Amino acid sequence: MIAELLSCAVAVVLYLNTLGADFCYDDSRAIKTNQDLLPETPWTNIFYDDFWGTLLTHSGSHKSYRPLCTLSFRLNYALGALDPWGYHLVNVVLHCAVTGLFAHLCRPLLGGGRWTLMAGLLFASHPVHTEAVAGVVGRADVGAALFFLLSLLCYERHCALGLPLAQLSFRSWAWFLSSLACASCSMLWKEQGVTVLAVSAVYDVFILQRLKLRRLFVLLHKRKSTYLLGRVGFLAVWGALLLGARLYWMGNKPPSFSNSDNPAADSPSLLARTLTFLYLPAANVWLLLCPNMLSFDWSMDAVPLLENTVDWRNLHILAFYTMLLFLAWIGLRGLVEADGRSHVANGKPIANGHDCHSDVVFASPKNTTNGTGSHGALAGFLPGLENIVAFSLSLLAIPFLPATNLFFYVGFVIAERVLYIPSMGFCLLVTVAMRCLYIRLRGRLFKVLVLYCSASLLVLYGVKTMLRNHEWQTEEMLYKSGISVNPAKAWGNLGNVLKNQGKVMEAERAYRNALYYRRNMADMLYNLGLLLQENSRSTEALHYYKLAIESRPSLASAYLNTGIILMTEGHLDEAKRTFLTCADIPDENLKDPHAHRSSVTSCLYNLGKLLHEQGHQEEALSVYKEALQKMPKQFAPQSLYNMMGEAYMKLNKLAKAEYWYKESLRVKPDHIPAHLTYGKLLALMGAKEEAERYFLTAIELDPTKGNCYMHYGQFLLEEARVQEAAEMAQKAVWLDSTEFDVVFNAAHMLRQASLNKEAEEFYCLAASLKPHHPAALMNFGAILHLNGKLREAEVNYLRALELKPDDVITQSNLRKLWNIMERQGLKASAP
Repeated sequence: MIAELLSCAVAVVLYLNTLGADFCYDDSRAIKTNQDLLPETPWTNIFYDDFWGTLLTHSGSHKSYRPLCTLSFRLNYALGALDPWGYHLVNVVLHCAVTGLFAHLCRPLLGGGRWTLMAGLLFASHPVHTEAVAGVVGRADVGAALFFLLSLLCYERHCALGLPLAQLSFRSWAWFLSSLACASCSMLWKEQGVTVLAVSAVYDVFILQRLKLRRLFVLLHKRKSTYLLGRVGFLAVWGALLLGARLYWMGNKPPSFSNSDNPAADSPSLLARTLTFLYLPAANVWLLLCPNMLSFDWSMDAVPLLENTVDWRNLHILAFYTMLLFLAWIGLRGLVEADGRSHVANGKPIANGHDCHSDVVFASPKNTTNGTGSHGALAGFLPGLENIVAFSLSLLAIPFLPATNLFFYVGFVIAERVLYIPSMGFCLLVTVAMRCLYIRLRGRLFKVLVLYCSASLLVLYGVKTMLRNHEWQTEEMLYKSGISVNPAKAWGNLGNVLKNQGKVMEAERAYRNALYYRRNMADMLYNLGLLLQENSRSTEALHYYKLAIESRPSLASAYLNTGIILMTEGHLDEAKRTFLTCADIPDENLKDPHAHRSSVTSCLYNLGKLLHEQGHQEEALSVYKEALQKMPKQFAPQSLYNMMGEAYMKLNKLAKAEYWYKESLRVKPDHIPAHLTYGKLLALMGAKEEAERYFLTAIELDPTKGNCYMHYGQFLLEEARVQEAAEMAQKAVWLDSTEFDVVFNAAHMLRQASLNKEAEEFYCLAASLKPHHPAALMNFGAILHLNGKLREAEVNYLRALELKPDDVITQSNLRKLWNIMERQGLKASAP
């Protein structure tokens, strides 16, 4: 057990620096915004939703069915909410357990001692594991690997009892059923876990039974092979049942991915698809051999397509498959022996060792000893080199098969975390190669050199792992590290991080760098537009939103912000059309339907608000009701409920208005707008004291919000508490002097309180905030008129009429002004 314990210890030491890391990259969608982790969400949802919280049967679902992994995230959330430390701790513990189990699996293959230790350390320190362990989302791969190994070891224990099917004891059945159960759990952690059943069959044939290819076909004619064939048959049937159940559960439909996720899958050229898919396994093996350049994302153009036969990377394909065939030849044909006629462990011959080319050994009750049979003798009889090579290749290749695009297209080009389980086969192959060199080299110096090379490899891998873990500490460091591999994706994600840090100029530069490498990225166009909009560059923002919509017509958030800008700039008809277009976009085949439905609901909310402000209350209510139907579970509905209450209040349906105001406060008791509007309703219904309490509660919730004082001031004015109303108006403007509605309404209150001088000041400020607002100019002119500033009043009346020529009130006020000017001998600007 020393090798296992040392391997675990090294695994823990190498990944200790991940415990202080934050959530990075995919962690946000899988954990921070995943509704399935929240206590109020029924825990059974995890069995109906995919890994990202989308209903599995939805057309836009990723089809990643990993309920056990999601359940582990939910338990993390229950214990520590969104504190990343606990999530990273679980990942490290799981990796430690996987490392120990892998070393334990290697013991009967390598004979224990230094070679088992080397295999365990190699796995513990391999840098390609950093994404799976340092990235919380990688827990899917680590958890799947844990049950993968448990299933394999349970199967080995079952076979070690050496009983025919008809004579299986309870203990034997328990091990066998445990193996099948662990295989199922592995698949429920991540899809590729089901491949353990095929690996178990290979382990049975090549390690437990020590078969050679030349004797494989003889099995079909031997009665003693019934037990082996029965076991393998059970594994095949169970695997077929698991795959069938999973296909049925996900709606019998494969997932759909965008062109950027897997460009080769969308290539119209058969040659390009073939060559690229042949190259990708070679690129993955190179990452295992030389994990120098690692990246959080390999999508888009990180691996350019191989579009012709003269591409120099075709040499990599040739070299890779030549080596693969050579290793398969060794494993299946048994043409190479480890060390003459005997097996060795740690460089020393083992007593009773058997030849690599010995006959097949079948388990039966006749050749069992103390209940262990020939399988239990693995501690004394090491498998032949060719057997271990065959098993290592299967452990490397079979779990990787789902990622090869051979059976179905996948949503990535290269994903380092997918290599977590296949790397076991790689580590075993490297260890076997080192052991073989150590045995074959006769001089002591050469043997020491092999050991030093092995130790150096472990040190290099360990150092690289710790350095790579450091890059996973924060998203900023992670994305900067990926610029050399995938500049478009890395710059775009880095822009998001810099924007959240308030580094506007750096964020804009990052977005533009991303678009330099890939101009049609809808997300980046939208993000750049959002950054510009938030910094009052609406015209530029509108340009990028429209480009985002051209690139992806289903991007609802771009329609939403486009409509908001158009509404703010007064292009109301165009804003309506934009909101209506967004509302009609279906959520079919979208990666994140929850976010899409949230944007659609927001579009309908803003459309209803626009109709409400135009006085079309019935239409507004119709739109609000449609929003309620399309609203996703995670949408915060308090503002929508509040606006429904306002619409009903305008229609004088006070009971319904009260219901929706109460609903708004029920879902969010500290929702300030609902306190203000409900206070107005209570005042209208005669409940003055209760109304005042709601106004005062709104002020208590946010004493810095001028709008609260403004509404309270209007209430005080209606109650003839003029002096208090004037104080509230002045305080409102002092707090929110840039908010037109606050300033404009405060000016009204001061005028009604006969504080005309102060009212003039506020009307002037309102007119400067919106110099093209007819009502602001007309009212500014009216207060100037009252204050005797006739020339200035005339100028503002005329400006108001230019913007709204048919305004009766302005025309009437202007005629009265001209009459006064005529009596005073002042010349009017117009007859």
